[in-house]
Amino acid sequence: MARTTLSSIGHPLNELLGDADQEARAAYMATLDAALAEKHAVVRAGWGQKYVERVHAKGKLTTWERIELLKDEGSPVCDFGALVNWGREFAGSRRKAPGAGVITAFVRIHGRWTILVANDNTVASGSWWPRTPEKIQRAQEMGLKLRLPMVYLVDCSGLFLPEQASSFPGRRGAGHIFTKNALLSAAGVPQVAGVFGDCIAGGGYMPIISDRVYMTERAYMVIAGAALIKGAKSQKLTSLDIGGPEVHVGRSGCADVRVPDDETCIRRIRDEVGRLPSSGADYYRHGAEPMAPRFEPAELSALFPSDHREVYDVREVIARLVDGSLFHEFLPALGREVVVGLARIDGLWVGLLANNPLPTEHPDQPGLRAGGILYRQGIAKLSTFSRACEADGIPLIWLQDIAGFDIGTEAEAQGLLGYGSSLIYANSTNKTPMITVLLRKASGAGYYAMAGHPYDPVIQLSTPLTRLAVMEGRTLAIAAFNTKLDDDFEIATDDPDERARIQEGMDSTAARIEQDMDPVAAAARMDTDAVVPLSELRGWLEVLVAGCYQSTGYRTIKNPRIWSIHDIEALT
Repeated sequence: MARTTLSSIGHPLNELLGDADQEARAAYMATLDAALAEKHAVVRAGWGQKYVERVHAKGKLTTWERIELLKDEGSPVCDFGALVNWGREFAGSRRKAPGAGVITAFVRIHGRWTILVANDNTVASGSWWPRTPEKIQRAQEMGLKLRLPMVYLVDCSGLFLPEQASSFPGRRGAGHIFTKNALLSAAGVPQVAGVFGDCIAGGGYMPIISDRVYMTERAYMVIAGAALIKGAKSQKLTSLDIGGPEVHVGRSGCADVRVPDDETCIRRIRDEVGRLPSSGADYYRHGAEPMAPRFEPAELSALFPSDHREVYDVREVIARLVDGSLFHEFLPALGREVVVGLARIDGLWVGLLANNPLPTEHPDQPGLRAGGILYRQGIAKLSTFSRACEADGIPLIWLQDIAGFDIGTEAEAQGLLGYGSSLIYANSTNKTPMITVLLRKASGAGYYAMAGHPYDPVIQLSTPLTRLAVMEGRTLAIAAFNTKLDDDFEIATDDPDERARIQEGMDSTAARIEQDMDPVAAAARMDTDAVVPLSELRGWLEVLVAGCYQSTGYRTIKNPRIWSIHDIEALT
């Protein structure tokens, strides 16, 4: 009978680093983590205490208060997209739109992971800002990929009209939310909605396709509010009169159940989720119990060098992420610039595919070659492993720290373009869930090949160290000013004024690229889904992997005795 043998990997931190290095690296990461936490606190506060009091004065709970009641006690809320629109100014508003005015998160309810979409009612009464629709759609895509129940807490006063051109039209405009509602319904993904307040225009449409719709006594759903209906003022009509629960539960049938208040609505939503099938995760553990890593995940904060040019052993990272620090490495003697293999996280099987930043032996000639780059054998190993995991139904976790593909005459002669295309094809057609983590560098076409955002992973996480760009700032400046440089990349002029202009241009370009590479800037543009402290990465992966195994019957999940990976290893 085929078995997967797991071996212990990793070393105690004090065998890898001296006390001074540990302290310096941990202190550097603590600074980055604190800056990130400060930004998340600003987003969570919405528009501040004044607007919290306004919500309470209406007899309602704030959105975060609803979430606290909704989730299982003691369970985490893994909110993604929190930094969307960070730092962005909007015409027609003196205030910014923290989190784009909507909270999207993985939330556990009665032991089942759900995808939550909840309008932040402290930010312009839950209005949709530029990128709000895209953020909601991203959450819906995750629900569709994993077949996780969708829960909508709707409290939305419609589009933020001064910026409607940025959120109303287009392929990713607000109307595409309703397309996603329909696709989720067609795929049989449960959708439960609670309507808590203003739900105007698109906000009114959003909950309708849900399987169950609850309305509180303070809620209304209308295509247009009283302010736009002729004669409403003279007739003393309010939006509640036009589209409140009396109308939509009692007459139109657009909602199912009328409840007195927010607390009751949340309890009823929890009851609905509790009626769904329980998670399949325990079944797919095949009797294994979840284990903590042998090495503390918090040590990742000290493991990574503060200088992105310094290297580390990615196996030490894996040892601090997987159960028991146990790992089965696949084809370890081939393509050593990548490390791939099988492990468990939260007792569940996963495939890990990671760049190895350490220099490795050249397979065809004496000497070492740089790590963190894709060469022929490594690309072929990634493709083979990705296809095997797809066939076996094993979720894939990609750990990126990549400078790109190999370049030069040898690379072209070996057909790296073709090998890279094979890997891209494999990742583009995978149905097994893929989770991508940008540990540090995510550069060039290597970012694509390692299942970057354009290749549709369930979620892409960044860390405070992530540098996402075609190339590093200095390298890009050299490429941009190449015609002004000599063969040694030095400025090729004797004119001091011209030299100063070129140098200023190169410095300016490099600085701008460095700013663009910042992970918070990437998250603000929705180029990554969340920025996660390294010390919290294991916790996120536990949630995501459990979500990958929760729903049953929609994708292949083989039992471990008949994995394709066993056959490949037997033949090699």
